[in-house]
Amino acid sequence: MALVNIHFLNLQQNYLFADIAKKVNAFKVMHPKDDVISLGIGDVTQPLCPAVIEAMHRAADEMATAKGFHGYGPEQGYDFLREAILKNDFLPRGVHLDMDEIFINDGAKSDTGNFQELLHWDNFIGVTDPIYPVYIDSNVMIGRCGTFREGRWTNVRYMPITAENGFVPELPKGRPVDVIYLCYPNNPTGTVLTKQELRKWVNYALKNDALILFDAAYQAYIRDPEIPHSIYEIRGARKCAVEFRSFSKTAGFTGIRCGYTIVPKDVSVSTFEGERISLNHLWFRRQCTKFNGTSYISQRAAEATYTPEGRQQIQQTIDYYMENASKLLTTLRGLGYECYGGENAPYIWMRTPDTFQKETGTMAPISSWKFFENLLYGANVVCTPGVGFGPSGEGYVRFTAFGSHEQTDEALRRIEKWTNVEC
Repeated sequence: MALVNIHFLNLQQNYLFADIAKKVNAFKVMHPKDDVISLGIGDVTQPLCPAVIEAMHRAADEMATAKGFHGYGPEQGYDFLREAILKNDFLPRGVHLDMDEIFINDGAKSDTGNFQELLHWDNFIGVTDPIYPVYIDSNVMIGRCGTFREGRWTNVRYMPITAENGFVPELPKGRPVDVIYLCYPNNPTGTVLTKQELRKWVNYALKNDALILFDAAYQAYIRDPEIPHSIYEIRGARKCAVEFRSFSKTAGFTGIRCGYTIVPKDVSVSTFEGERISLNHLWFRRQCTKFNGTSYISQRAAEATYTPEGRQQIQQTIDYYMENASKLLTTLRGLGYECYGGENAPYIWMRTPDTFQKETGTMAPISSWKFFENLLYGANVVCTPGVGFGPSGEGYVRFTAFGSHEQTDEALRRIEKWTNVEC
């Protein structure tokens, strides 16, 4: 008899963005003539830049010839892309890597979800709260998170990042954390960590023999020259951190699928007997078994983002989205909303306004889902409920800057009109 992996049954009923889609679709059925603008899910909207398109055409033409055809590629990625990554993303920042420490993937979501397979099931994980849901859900699938009670997993250390602590997570106290998930610039809050703050985490990991899984998918949006783009800008991080990056939001590859993971040879974990095991070797072995490599066409497209033309064109697209972020931040604050992020990341994290709570007889923020529904039905605009990212996200919503200028302007016009009526 085939038995189910019972840990999958512990997953919450729906993925956050599936819940949003269900509610939006229900609204559209009830209001078929209403035009809905989504500033919720973080998918890009601008087309691929010309340098990328030209590279994909050339790669497709190669594949149409016997001489230029490419079948299974190297699981670790083609050298031409790994060399471009090394020379453009790391060496200019003083970070030295070996080629075989770079692993090309089909998007950061896959590797951030899969990497935890290398670790023993009873490792104690720590996550910033709120957090990208994939980090927790992928650990639930292996049975690492315990049971779900009152919005939290019992075997997860939640490290709040809220307005009250300046969106800077505190180092864990008491029982040491074995695996730490950090995402900066942060999704969903749009906030960043300074080198000094990030250094504290590297020092903690080194002291406690912990592993940091660092998601840097939004590093290209950093404007402040003092904010680190890579955790390897911090001395000692090569011994305790794995870094994930993506071309999805940087170059519009959400439909192309390409990213990469850095696994330094210096990073190791322990067996129960105290033997140190190289994660670089384990990840290579895992990829050779479970992954047939990212497509040749996608990797040629990614390589084109590092050409002079590609870099310029991609920067123009990033500037386009950050112009939306600036508009969102300025307009929402002008309407009296408390907002964060939007300066070094394409996300705006907004506290929901206070309203009278009958149950307590006091003023308190509207719940995330209630505000989502009010905004959808009142202004036909979609945001993302903050509580979907974790318990500390309650009382917040997320807006993305990935819409077009026209969509963003119209959404803000609707929000302004709706806010004035509501207030």
